[in-house]
Amino acid sequence: MKSYTQDTYLSVFTTRYGTKDMQGLFSDLMTRKLWRKTWVALATVQQRYGLVSTEELADIVAHQDAIDLERALEIEEEIQHDVMAEIRTYAEQCSVGGGKIHLGATSMDIRDNAEVLQLKYAVEFIEKQLITVLQRLIPLIEQHKKTVCIGLTHLQTAEPITVGFRIANWAQDFLEDLFAVRNMIATIRAKGFKGAVGTAASYATLLDPKGISVETFEQEILAELGLQAWPLATQVYPRKQDYSLLTTLASIAQSASKLAFDIRILQSPFIGEMSEPFGKKQVGSSAMPFKRNPIITERVCSLGRILQANTAVVWQNASNNLFERTLDDSANRRVVLAESFLATSEILRLLSERILNGLVTNGIRIKANFTKFGVFAGTETLLMKLAERGVDRQEGHEIIRELSLKAWAEVEQEKQNPLIDLLSNHPTVAQFFSRDEVTTMLDAQHHIGNAVEKCDAFLALCKKSIF
Repeated sequence: MKSYTQDTYLSVFTTRYGTKDMQGLFSDLMTRKLWRKTWVALATVQQRYGLVSTEELADIVAHQDAIDLERALEIEEEIQHDVMAEIRTYAEQCSVGGGKIHLGATSMDIRDNAEVLQLKYAVEFIEKQLITVLQRLIPLIEQHKKTVCIGLTHLQTAEPITVGFRIANWAQDFLEDLFAVRNMIATIRAKGFKGAVGTAASYATLLDPKGISVETFEQEILAELGLQAWPLATQVYPRKQDYSLLTTLASIAQSASKLAFDIRILQSPFIGEMSEPFGKKQVGSSAMPFKRNPIITERVCSLGRILQANTAVVWQNASNNLFERTLDDSANRRVVLAESFLATSEILRLLSERILNGLVTNGIRIKANFTKFGVFAGTETLLMKLAERGVDRQEGHEIIRELSLKAWAEVEQEKQNPLIDLLSNHPTVAQFFSRDEVTTMLDAQHHIGNAVEKCDAFLALCKKSIF
């Protein structure tokens, strides 16, 4: 049996990343517990129909939790089949009922149904983590829904928004992910008990002489497990489900990566409006002691790429799962399913515990940047007012464009912004508006449209959805 120590390769999702709950859920021990849970459900229903005796079932149930990994791995090394190795280990423990374990079943009747239980539990855990992230975002929206800041489009200054409005847009992505996760919880389906190619022929051989419907038999086992099954399956459940599942996880990673990347840019000292928390003893760089690198948001983006890449793997699995089953998905599924959940769980943990819990907003820099660039954003109001006075819209646009570029060149030289003077002294503008009126119009503080109302409406929807 292999041993795993610090002088052998260990997954980073064991040693560095991943929540304890998710690590436990995808452990070898839990996998085998779920296999045995499935065998118990199968034997329980078989006992109802006289295929397993009461004594045999009691023996199987009594040893359900007696996992012996060392013995199972020893057998597997010899026979090269993990499910059969577990069956033999389980049967050795059950002197009365061991001979009835796995009666009528094929390996994937056990593995696929147990795996869907595992995936269902994992998705339910992700749902809880998503709710926690939204609970962190809600007070930030409420706190900053009226905090005016410069918006950014094309990574250039644009019209003003509020900090809360920006955060609400982040939260909206996660709320959509929550809806998708809940849909997955409601619709995830197991293979059921359909035998080697999906026709349930082995079960029919056992049940037909007794006049028992294989469909009824299957439904009773599924009820024991709390699962619903696909109406059709081959040796395995449709691998399209894995694709749907991982695209849902990838969507969560995308939402997190977008939020994290925005914060990374805002943390740049050239903007400086927002940053992830930085510990008192935290080291930013080995060479540059002054650095405050955004390592947690960078980690979120880095882990997110794994989720995006893994969707391509399960797409291949679904499209290349030829006829009633090929085994060329088995090895990679052991990696991509577990590690996709571990990566998603770690991303959500980082967001709720390390980024949003203590997120820093720098009001001084927000105000300074707005003071420096807000006057440009206010020119849209002037443009509309000129049009109301009969000035051709294109003519007005060109006047403002030329003068704004001239003023921008001055600002880039760290000089006083001359835009108000340039506009109020232009003949076309001066014909209709005084300098004070131009100054008022170019004050973009109130040029935020319905940003606050949008925040309030979203907060109501969000709270209704998670509380």
